[in-house]
Amino acid sequence: MADLQTFQYTPKDFKSDQEVRWCPGCGDHAVLNAVQKALPELGIPKERFAFISGIGCSSRFPYYMDTFGFHGIHGRAAAIATGVKIANPELSVWEITGDGDALAIGGNHFIHAIRRNIDINIILFNNEIYGLTKGQYSPTSEKGLVTKTSPFGTVEEPFSVGELVIGAKGKFFARTIDANVTLSTQIYIEAAKHKGTSVVEVLQNCLIFNDGIHDIVAGREVRDERTLILKHGEPMIFGKENNKGLILEGLKLKVVKIGENGISEKNLLVHNALEPNPGIQYMLANMRYPEYPVALGVIRSVDGHTYETDVEEQIKAIQKDAKIKSVNDLLGSGSTWKVE
Repeated sequence: MADLQTFQYTPKDFKSDQEVRWCPGCGDHAVLNAVQKALPELGIPKERFAFISGIGCSSRFPYYMDTFGFHGIHGRAAAIATGVKIANPELSVWEITGDGDALAIGGNHFIHAIRRNIDINIILFNNEIYGLTKGQYSPTSEKGLVTKTSPFGTVEEPFSVGELVIGAKGKFFARTIDANVTLSTQIYIEAAKHKGTSVVEVLQNCLIFNDGIHDIVAGREVRDERTLILKHGEPMIFGKENNKGLILEGLKLKVVKIGENGISEKNLLVHNALEPNPGIQYMLANMRYPEYPVALGVIRSVDGHTYETDVEEQIKAIQKDAKIKSVNDLLGSGSTWKVE
């Protein structure tokens, strides 16, 4: 096997010759840009990348990558990605999906891929709407949202992606904003290096059918005050003046201001993405404005057995003690007879 560190690429090496057909201004462009910036940093030969998608605007992604790819059917990206990884564990497998594709028709595949901890990287574009099919509400749409399929406002409670991932025994969960290419690039690098299922939720804008849905926290003028970029081993500080933070008060997180009521930086919670107990990570993933800032960055990253490795080891263990070593052994076993 060649030394992976000898492979040197630039983002241009991962751009295909296909015309990008997303709407001008769509957040998908920024996600594509960040992924193409991240892959050269991994030192992996291009032939070992595979991008798998389902159905939706995001699922055009494999066409725009100069890698192996597969455009699947609605909701089945996780199932296909699982098969690809099991068949060839050497591949770096990336699943590209949306909030509708992954959490509605694909919900069962999504949670079980996470539960099994298959070493795939899932990028979930969350624009809280069905964009490709022209604006129906999705499993992450806020209750009350008026859409073509909820003209009086949806009465359904939305999924929280982070809550769903952690509840499915997820080992890696991160969140980013489409327009923050620098943060996204770093998160994709960390997700790729994680052994097991990594899920990255991207707060992504659909300017046609749900324009500005994340502006309340992601808008340029307010994001410093309303988002918290988590870094492992560092205090949870946010705000335009870096003067706000989080503490644990009883069983709840609480926003505090540094310098008030005797609060200093040493009183703030320090982020531990590696903590196996998901309690605080769960609370961080579920923080919502206006009570809390929305958490960005790697929220959870813990080790665990991967499905494909356990399957491979199980097969080897069975083969070691098996009397039947080949198809010929199988065909010649049991009661046999010879026809003259």
